[in-house]
Amino acid sequence: MFDNLSDKLQRIFKNLRGEGRLTAANMEAALREIRVALLEADVNFRVVKQLIEQIKEKAMGEEVLSALSPSQQVIAIVRDELVKILGSHESKLRFANEPPSVVLMVGLQGSGKTTTTGKLARWLSKNGHIPLMVSVDVYRPAAREQLRVIAREVNLPIYAGLPEETTPADLARSARREATQTGRDVLLVDTAGRLHIDDQLMTELQQLRELLVPVEILFIADAMTGQDAVKSAGEFHKRLGISGVILTKMDGDARGGGALSIRQVTGQPLKFVGTGEKFDALEVFHPDRVASRILGMGDVLSFIEKAEEAIDKKQAVEMQRKLLENDFTLEDFRDQIRQIRKLGPLESLLGMMPNMGILKDLKNVKIDEKEITHVVAIIDSMTPHERANHMIINGSRRRRIAKGSGTSVQEVNQLLKQYSQARKMMKSFSGGFLGKKLGKMKLPVF
Repeated sequence: MFDNLSDKLQRIFKNLRGEGRLTAANMEAALREIRVALLEADVNFRVVKQLIEQIKEKAMGEEVLSALSPSQQVIAIVRDELVKILGSHESKLRFANEPPSVVLMVGLQGSGKTTTTGKLARWLSKNGHIPLMVSVDVYRPAAREQLRVIAREVNLPIYAGLPEETTPADLARSARREATQTGRDVLLVDTAGRLHIDDQLMTELQQLRELLVPVEILFIADAMTGQDAVKSAGEFHKRLGISGVILTKMDGDARGGGALSIRQVTGQPLKFVGTGEKFDALEVFHPDRVASRILGMGDVLSFIEKAEEAIDKKQAVEMQRKLLENDFTLEDFRDQIRQIRKLGPLESLLGMMPNMGILKDLKNVKIDEKEITHVVAIIDSMTPHERANHMIINGSRRRRIAKGSGTSVQEVNQLLKQYSQARKMMKSFSGGFLGKKLGKMKLPVF
């Protein structure tokens, strides 16, 4: 996400650095380019106007123009203003003093409302809550069945309803009673959507709001629709009073204009973003981290949080020992790949790295997930003895491994060559000054 905007802004700042000294003229030129970059990223024109005026007011002062590193100060100003537009700080979910806390999931049809209900239930469960889901969409035949399937996928309960419960109000009322009786502290209500906003939809949602008194009314918007998502969010807020927004399909939106516009237009915070199809692909929206990513500074904090959640600490400590003692086998290599894959798509992880120094070209790396699957399949096709000692893998064994993994002998040879080179490099580290230093250090482990 934000790839196009990030690339353009970084080029603008690079040109500023190349000017030697900042003047009012080249600062004006840079601001014009920033304005164009934001508009091309589908940011709402009113938001662009406000953002440029605020940047200009702070960046055109004598203090910045005559600073020791003026371009760096301009970048800092742009970052601060982006953070303000995005919401200054993370907006946490609210919970009722007395459970269950009711969360209404609202939005247009096709925005990803039902899938996001499942994702949010999983996120709540992972963060110490006991959620219950219910679909009150009595119009679309497959809607309630879809949530039932998702509930099985995330291994969390759903209130299915009784045959006589044929209205949204009946289902919602019974689901809240069920949540209370079974000790569920959050009730997620997946409401009906329409292809467009109409009075019937809004009347129904207003009735549900009055009946359930929700602590949160979350508008689910498809990021791929850009300013249409922002406009719809504004309409829903005007007629219903939403408390926050979840933008779905952010992984497919290279522009990111919706995310940059939605808070300023609606006055309501962006609380989560959907970053993939899997049910763990829902991230809390951190304005400061997103602003840093847009400006090529990376998002190392989110990377660390993902690592802490996915990587086994005992296994990481043992892996550190093996690396220092050069006792790293093909089996260890395969286990590391599996752990890393738990963090999500590798390209999205590379997007969290700062776009500077030796990391500046990482964003251009295209990773073929099929190739990684092939590597795991090759190692899986080896015997435990072969994984422990790669030196015994001769020609006939390589042919057998290739056949068993559905790959070619050349691919097996390539993997073994890369593995051997990695071991040599590790040996040079572990035997030298660096290895001795690392061995004495208590390294942080994710």
